[in-house]
Amino acid sequence: MRDGIMATSIRIGNRQAGESAPDALVRFIIEEELKGSAEIIHAQIDGQLRACHAKGLFQAKPEQAEGMPTLGLLEAAHVVFVGYVPGSGAEGLRHAGAAAAKALKKVRAVHAEFLLTSSALEQDLGAIGAEAAAQAITEGVLLALHDRQPLKKEEQERFQLSGVSYRFEDGFDGPLVDSELWKRGADKGQVLASSVAYARDLTNLPGNDLTPERLAFHAEELALHYELEIEVIDEWTAAEQGMGGLLAIGQGSVNPPRMIVIHYKGAPESSEVWGLIGKGITFDTGGISLKKSAGMEEMISDMGGAASVLGALRALAELKVEVNALVVVPAAENMPSDRAIKPGDVIRMMSGHTVEVVNTDAEGRIVLADGLTTAIRRGATKLVDVATLTGAVMVTLGYEATGAVTNNDSLMTDVLHASERAGERVWQLPAYPEFMKGLRSEAADLKNSGTQYGGASKGGMFIGYFAEGLPWVHLDIGGTAWLEASRGWEPKGGTGVMVRTLVELTSGRPS
Repeated sequence: MRDGIMATSIRIGNRQAGESAPDALVRFIIEEELKGSAEIIHAQIDGQLRACHAKGLFQAKPEQAEGMPTLGLLEAAHVVFVGYVPGSGAEGLRHAGAAAAKALKKVRAVHAEFLLTSSALEQDLGAIGAEAAAQAITEGVLLALHDRQPLKKEEQERFQLSGVSYRFEDGFDGPLVDSELWKRGADKGQVLASSVAYARDLTNLPGNDLTPERLAFHAEELALHYELEIEVIDEWTAAEQGMGGLLAIGQGSVNPPRMIVIHYKGAPESSEVWGLIGKGITFDTGGISLKKSAGMEEMISDMGGAASVLGALRALAELKVEVNALVVVPAAENMPSDRAIKPGDVIRMMSGHTVEVVNTDAEGRIVLADGLTTAIRRGATKLVDVATLTGAVMVTLGYEATGAVTNNDSLMTDVLHASERAGERVWQLPAYPEFMKGLRSEAADLKNSGTQYGGASKGGMFIGYFAEGLPWVHLDIGGTAWLEASRGWEPKGGTGVMVRTLVELTSGRPS
């Protein structure tokens, strides 16, 4: 996998003597400033900007950016004005950072200085604090610049910022702009952005490269880098441990399955262990219940849940969060062949329960069931699974939100608060007991699919059947893990969604 991890130098405060000027100056601006006559940056530049506003070319609306050359009037070669509405909070700051980044990319500015003003930011800094504000802007900037890189004969370099500086306007001081808090937030934002970038790059790898064995290789590299304990369970050991679900889904492929388990022990004195389980179907044809060919190439993203939990693990290790986490990735390739599982087959899961397979394209819930059991047997006390599980969640939520199913309202509340802090939408789906009636089987303990109605809830509840009563939340990223067009700070292709939510959740930040 190419190294898409960003290495951007971040500095807070005024430039030191002898330090080179930035390529571009970025200033968030509100519409009222354009209607007035007070100086914004420089009299001549201000005049040009206000002329653009008068013509309706730049209205300082959210996510709107206007870049222009300074022609020697300022030290920086370009200035970028980003529309902003005070009171937009962390969400607005992320979008503003993303808009700035796209404008910087257009002028190929590799070192940007953000001039932070009280007119635009004082209200939000007072509401969310300097640390959260710095984190949000930094995330927006860096995430917007990280897009999918095509594999070509001549390898292309991804545009990156070598440096980002934050400077406060004269007179804008006090606790709201505490440089230490600002630096802490910016550093955390960079770690989270680079961890999302890691997840995106994994998701974008083609299926002929990212087989279950290769996914395990990337996990081993990650564990080695952060000196974490890892188990990679091959098909032989999986059989010894009774992982019938994982083996059944993987048996149709020449590339055998793997169960990947990584132990992060950031709080060795604590008995609490987060179980983070990510669906790792490295390519999903649907198996014998074959998918339609149109759009099947996007099924390289069916391991988006695995990418999310591995990205979250990377961030936890980088930030040295004092928490225990058990990351489990059931990895398999769902292929049709003479060896593949068939509709009507009955398999015995790792938990001992039996499952009648009525649809081989409902494979993710089967491998995740064994993933939950693997996490439980290794000491997990709370469970969160992340999966591109259903198309049904897209019918309900489109590409706009991740669907959630739970057996524990308290844990669900924590997940929702974490998602709000991360700026990643999560919507709780119902888990009515009646839904389980549709998963009853005459041939086994349950079947892996029912009618299409309530499909997203049923798919999640199938997984929850194997939670053994532990607090559990299922996150269906079927509509959010892969985008057909870029938006905000998310690119076309793999998004790395839920990495930041998982970090916010497990790091124990109060709601």
